[in-house]
Amino acid sequence: MGFLFDFKRKKIFALVGESGTGKSFRSKLVAQRYNIDFIIDDGLLIRNHRILAGQSAKKENSFLAAVKIALFDKKPHRDEVARRLQNEHYKRVLILGTSEKMVKKIAVRLQLPLPSKMIKIEDITTQEDIEKAVRSRRIEGKHVIPVPSIEVKKSYSNIFLNTIEIFRRRNTSATIPTLTIPTLHEKSIVRPEYSKRERVIISDLALNLLVINCAEEFNKDIKIKKILVKITEMGYRLVITIDVPYGIQLGGNIQEMQKYIIEDIEKYTGILIEEVNIIIDKTAD
Repeated sequence: MGFLFDFKRKKIFALVGESGTGKSFRSKLVAQRYNIDFIIDDGLLIRNHRILAGQSAKKENSFLAAVKIALFDKKPHRDEVARRLQNEHYKRVLILGTSEKMVKKIAVRLQLPLPSKMIKIEDITTQEDIEKAVRSRRIEGKHVIPVPSIEVKKSYSNIFLNTIEIFRRRNTSATIPTLTIPTLHEKSIVRPEYSKRERVIISDLALNLLVINCAEEFNKDIKIKKILVKITEMGYRLVITIDVPYGIQLGGNIQEMQKYIIEDIEKYTGILIEEVNIIIDKTAD
């Protein structure tokens, strides 16, 4: 009876969203909001700033293998995490997954109660931020592990890229709502083995035609004079020289044009445009 009572007192939360929409990035915010100590994300059991048990799906060489790790498909893996959770005497756990079905399956496999609160990624962030996260995943292959770099480098140094440090303000007084202090959250950016695929290659001619088409769609009066293509480790950098008809002032629209070219080319080709520089050579008569 005591075990059953204790089991019912435990509360499981779920953060659900499609792959690459920013769940790992925002998991610490959700955990802080609901006073959750433990996070289960892509095969790992995380508490505060430490990886307590499990193995990361992001280390796998194929997407299918990564999915199996995230679902705790292997008994030794799920037994290790379940045992550690029991030893920690958990009260609240946050499970991250791409669907309600997935988080329920993880809960059952780890001998946890089914989630009593489902949180959708769309409920805690903007559509614009979701699209940025998807772009980072699709084009750059970047993923987040919500722990400091020192934790990731110990076991996953081969996929580690860099660190994001985020300051958030935490209320420290129940009677004075405005009394807050900044707290630092550090997250690690990694590129999984299965994301290190062959880079999409495109010919200079095809890329030039795409740039010309984008410029024409953005403003049909702009004339492309020259396009310089530089190949980088991950993608391409473009230097575009343009003519602008007399009387037309681009001003801040240069930044809008850069953004339009980058997003349009990436959307339709899957290549990464790291940078676009636009030079106004002279004004056409």
